[in-house]
Amino acid sequence: MLSNKELLYTLALQRVPNLGDTSAKKLLRTVGSAEGIFEEKKSNLLKIDGIGALKLRDLELHQQLPEAEDELNYIQQNNISHCYFQDKEYPDRLKHCLDGPILYFTRGNLDLRNKKIISIVGTRKATTYGIAFCEKLLEELAPLSPVIVSGFAYGIDITAQKAAMKLGLQTIGCLAHGLNQIYPKTHKKYISKVEENGGFITEFWSDDPFDRNNFLKRNRIIAGMSEATIVIESAEKGGSLVTADIANSYNREVFAVPGRTTDLQSKGCNNLIKTQQAHLLTSAAELIYLMGWKLEASTSEVKQTKLFVELSVEEKVIQTYLNEHGKSLLDTIALECAIPTHTVASLLLNLELKGVTRPLPGKLFEVI
Repeated sequence: MLSNKELLYTLALQRVPNLGDTSAKKLLRTVGSAEGIFEEKKSNLLKIDGIGALKLRDLELHQQLPEAEDELNYIQQNNISHCYFQDKEYPDRLKHCLDGPILYFTRGNLDLRNKKIISIVGTRKATTYGIAFCEKLLEELAPLSPVIVSGFAYGIDITAQKAAMKLGLQTIGCLAHGLNQIYPKTHKKYISKVEENGGFITEFWSDDPFDRNNFLKRNRIIAGMSEATIVIESAEKGGSLVTADIANSYNREVFAVPGRTTDLQSKGCNNLIKTQQAHLLTSAAELIYLMGWKLEASTSEVKQTKLFVELSVEEKVIQTYLNEHGKSLLDTIALECAIPTHTVASLLLNLELKGVTRPLPGKLFEVI
């Protein structure tokens, strides 16, 4: 956590035009502190690889300091927390993004360390199909206790965040403006609930203008801090596709929910799948399988569950196969049991939740 003095100089550095987060990090790592950067001779700073004269042209403390002092006062008066890119609380995955923010601001009760973080994005004009899929997906993922990140916008974003809160999951609203406002205004009624179950993140200041480009900029934080990005409904063009593209550039897993070819709000998702920019997603089981996640359950819970568990016909077929053949791959189970792969993925998740089977390294499954 930065001291007030360090925070002041870091705010000033964040305000330097044309510098950007990537170059700011180079300077900070080389010089050691934001204060040191302002005190260092520009001729020495220009020797740093990738730092040109244009980026340092407006590096003048007397220009940035007054604004930084005003913002620091706002932060202190409104009990806003901050996170520096070298803090241990800074999300691990975001640390590996060269253009991740050097500093962001938060409000709420955030806990992002050692968590499964999933971003869910989509159209503002969500259909009943998209809403229902989103809610069901989170119900199925709830046993994993993931953190759900989204943009707090209309449609799929707020659907995901409301569903997460209903299930008691932590949810993060990543904003494209300062913490002194909320967009859209109709979502103000959700603020306190979100802060109880997670909170808000933004890199923008209280006096930053409300600009369309801010939304594209904040999308890199949504994609960067997440282990997987899920697109649930998107038109042929839209911000969700930008988030998916950024996630791919960060080498993150991207998933898209397919729709009918005639559905305008599914064109973007269908194109992502068709061009192999996203995995096809029809259930939580597929996500869990492809991410290599496993559900934890205590031995006593498993034993108790196995005593009274009720299995469907297909679940019994898989259980019998695994009892006879031992550890098996999902694709092998599907082939030998004559059940479609996507169905087997769902059935294996059900069996795991019931304490009958468990996943193993190498994408194997076995009966407990």
